[in-house]
Amino acid sequence: MANAPVEVKKGPKPVARAPVDPWRALRSEMDRLFERFATPFGFSMAAPAAWNEDIVPDPAAEVVEDKDAFRVALELPGMAEKDVEIAIEGDMLTVRGEKKRESERKEGDEVYSERSWGMFQRSFLLPETVDREKVEASFAKGVLTVVLPKSQKAREAVRKIEVKAAA
Repeated sequence: MANAPVEVKKGPKPVARAPVDPWRALRSEMDRLFERFATPFGFSMAAPAAWNEDIVPDPAAEVVEDKDAFRVALELPGMAEKDVEIAIEGDMLTVRGEKKRESERKEGDEVYSERSWGMFQRSFLLPETVDREKVEASFAKGVLTVVLPKSQKAREAVRKIEVKAAA
C-alpha cells in the first residue's frame, strides 16, 4: 500500500464541527470506567448508543512550506486510503475520515468481541498562492500527505532582500 493515491474531491462547503465539550468527555469516560468495575468480566452490555460516544481526537498534523509547495501530513494510524476523503471548497481544504476498530478474543468457550468507531474532520485555510487544480494526496504507512503546489506566479513573486550590518 505504499504511496497509494487518494482522490481529492471538490464539493459542497464543509459544515463547521461543534467543539468537543471536555466535561461531557470526562463524564462519559468516568461512566465507562465505573461500568467496567460493575461487571464481572470487564465488559458491558450497555445500550449500543453508549458505545458510539467515543471521542476520536483530531489527527496530528504537520504543515511544511518550501519554495514550490505546502505539504500537509496527517497521522492516521490504523486507517487506509479508502477511509479518508479530501475536499477543496473555495479557500478550505478539508480532510474527513472514519476509524473503525474490531477485536475478538477467545478464552476457552468464551468469546469477547469489541467494536468501536469514530469520525474526524480537519480543515485548513488555503493561501491564495496555492494552485488548487494541481493538489495531490498520497497515503503510506498510516500517514496522509497532501501536496499543495504554489502557482507559477507565486513562485516568481519571491524576492530576496539583502540583510546589511547595522552601523
